[in-house]
Amino acid sequence: MKKIFISILAALLLTIGFLGCSVSVNNSVTFNNMSDSDLFVNFRGSVVSVPASKSVVVKEIPNGTYNYATTYTVPVNVTSSSVQGDVSGTLIIKAGTKIQILYSSVNNSGVYVLYATMSNSDDQSTNTTNPTGP
Repeated sequence: MKKIFISILAALLLTIGFLGCSVSVNNSVTFNNMSDSDLFVNFRGSVVSVPASKSVVVKEIPNGTYNYATTYTVPVNVTSSSVQGDVSGTLIIKAGTKIQILYSSVNNSGVYVLYATMSNSDDQSTNTTNPTGP
């Protein structure tokens, strides 16, 4: 009887231990396209297609440093185009990181400008001083 009790207790502890371990990664990057053109983001060796007025979320990204670059389609009747902001760069992913890259655009007299801004859920402060120190 004692051996059965110990076996059940061991199995219960192992089950609880494994349930406490999460195997999914809670990191994500959202590409939010509010521009007038379709976007194609080269990210982690794949192309992420983001149609105009849509968002695409890439989930479960392992921790690390990743580059991305954005290309776009040019709307009809555009004579020139340019980009400003975070259309390409490096993303640093840590545990629980959520990043959003927001794209917008202006089309003024045939001149198309694509804008991108990035926000990150991680603490951006670089202050390493001790707030309770002298």
